[in-house]
Amino acid sequence: MRCVIQKVTEACVTVDGEIVGRIGPGFMVLAGVEEGDTEADAAYCAGKVAGLRVFEDAEDKMNLSLADVGGEVLLVSQFTLLGDARHGRRPSFSHAARPELAEPLCERMKALLEAEGLRVETGRFRTHMRVSLVNDGPVTILLDSRKGF
Repeated sequence: MRCVIQKVTEACVTVDGEIVGRIGPGFMVLAGVEEGDTEADAAYCAGKVAGLRVFEDAEDKMNLSLADVGGEVLLVSQFTLLGDARHGRRPSFSHAARPELAEPLCERMKALLEAEGLRVETGRFRTHMRVSLVNDGPVTILLDSRKGF
């Protein structure tokens, strides 16, 4: 599972003009599920997201987590994170998981984040989404569960 985590002051996702998810300060998380990913991959990513200490403390050091600052998460599935553009000009998405695998793993990641006491909003799976955010810092972290175990 690959995730792009962006520290934001706000973020929202709309589908057909309707806001389906909106957060204040916290993390915008784009999650791509790879063929062969399991609940262990979702747990790894959820644990990292919940525990990342990239919010400033009183001494202006990145030392605080989402829970420490009351941050929220906007979790959006994005299969294009698995795009392979090494050959040619059109990326291949052959390593991205089928929706039947990807959707439950994204839901599992959401549930694990909520179990950590975090408020989590989501996009809408298998739709064209418009995501807007204000990156804070900017701070952007890349995760890959296959490189983390």
